[in-house]
Amino acid sequence: MIPVELGTEKIGKLLKQYATPAIIAMLATSLYNMVDSIFIGQGVGPLAISGLAVTFPLMNIAIAFGTLVGVGAATLISILLGQKDYKMANRVLGNVVILNVVISVVVTALALIFMDPILYFFGASENTISYAREYMVVIMWGNIISHLYHGLNGVVRSSGRPRLAMLATILAVVLNTILDPIFIFVFNMGIRGAAIATVLAQVVALVWITRILMDKNHVLHFSREVFKFDFKIAWRSLSIGMSPFLMNIASCFVVILINNQLKRYGGDLAIGAYGISNRLCFLFFTLTMGLNQGMQPIAGYNYGARNYQRVKAVLRLTIICSVTALTMGFITGMAIPRLAVSLFTMDAELQAIASRAFRLTVIMFPLVGFQAVVTNFYQCIGYVSKAIFLSLTRQLLFLIPFLLAFPPLLGLDGVWLSLPASDLVSFLVTLFMIIPFMRKFDRIPDGAQDVPEPINNK
Repeated sequence: MIPVELGTEKIGKLLKQYATPAIIAMLATSLYNMVDSIFIGQGVGPLAISGLAVTFPLMNIAIAFGTLVGVGAATLISILLGQKDYKMANRVLGNVVILNVVISVVVTALALIFMDPILYFFGASENTISYAREYMVVIMWGNIISHLYHGLNGVVRSSGRPRLAMLATILAVVLNTILDPIFIFVFNMGIRGAAIATVLAQVVALVWITRILMDKNHVLHFSREVFKFDFKIAWRSLSIGMSPFLMNIASCFVVILINNQLKRYGGDLAIGAYGISNRLCFLFFTLTMGLNQGMQPIAGYNYGARNYQRVKAVLRLTIICSVTALTMGFITGMAIPRLAVSLFTMDAELQAIASRAFRLTVIMFPLVGFQAVVTNFYQCIGYVSKAIFLSLTRQLLFLIPFLLAFPPLLGLDGVWLSLPASDLVSFLVTLFMIIPFMRKFDRIPDGAQDVPEPINNK
């Protein structure tokens, strides 16, 4: 089966077809993360929430290496399918497995060896280190499972099977939701139980994904021939995946700075409040992530097939949907922040801090929807340098100076306000870059052979 409808079906119908399962899957992933936080906050306590928040940078590093392989490979596979180079697409699939195994083993070994120093550097205190350590040791032992699950799930989606990718994610979420209270409350394993539930759920989901990719009736499937390391394929995949990789690494360093500024100006509960606010923001941002995942195979396939006006059409529609989705997050943060925060904790002090954090963080949320889609668009069509630059602007180039300048003047509020300030400036830079780029696209006829290709697949 070959996903030829990517080049012929109406863009609106395609985006709905591909983005809806991706959005459901991303919402499920967000709930997957929220379930841990909710059960830990309600079942273990507010300091456990703070301990969990301390682990975010280390988890971001692990995720970054996974996206370095998975996102780049998924994009490359979409372009190759558009060019009808099915043999090369399958070789990319085999290299996804090889690269994920090698990278995850190295990351896991280093994290386990230097666990405590890493967590202290990330903002842990004597009050929260035990919770953070218990959770992350289990998560890192399951890191190879997580890398393979997320990487192969993205490949399944990009090969024209978004519903199966969605079902795999929902399976993991449902299992995690069932196992969390069992391990936390019934087996009395606390925060370690939440981590075990997460890993076990991903094991089952990975088995499901593996079975999907064993189907030899589909153009993209496992076979003995594909499991041969190819340096050129690895380099192409990693170069395309460099944008989300750097975004996650930048996010890691930013969270380290945020946690340390929060500890300085607000204490351990402020770190816990950030953890809650971050989970809530991520719930809405998953809508944009799902839209981006839906756009990726459509944009990549049509760019590979030189259907340039279809590429522009899917970008425009994805931006409209993304801005609308994050406007919902803005309204929630302005109208009912305390109600949203109460899902995670009944501690009055933590609720008050987290509610203010959530409200201030989402001030510029609609603009984030635009910036995130344009960044992903550049990645989808292989303009790696532009995608990397825009990835770094929001999370590194602008946010870090604000985080250093605002808190000494505004205290704890300065930490929260640094986020929307960075969002605003990043939006303006993105707008400045994309307008002339799209005007150039307007002058390119479909099928043009003289368009410079950022990725050479030959």
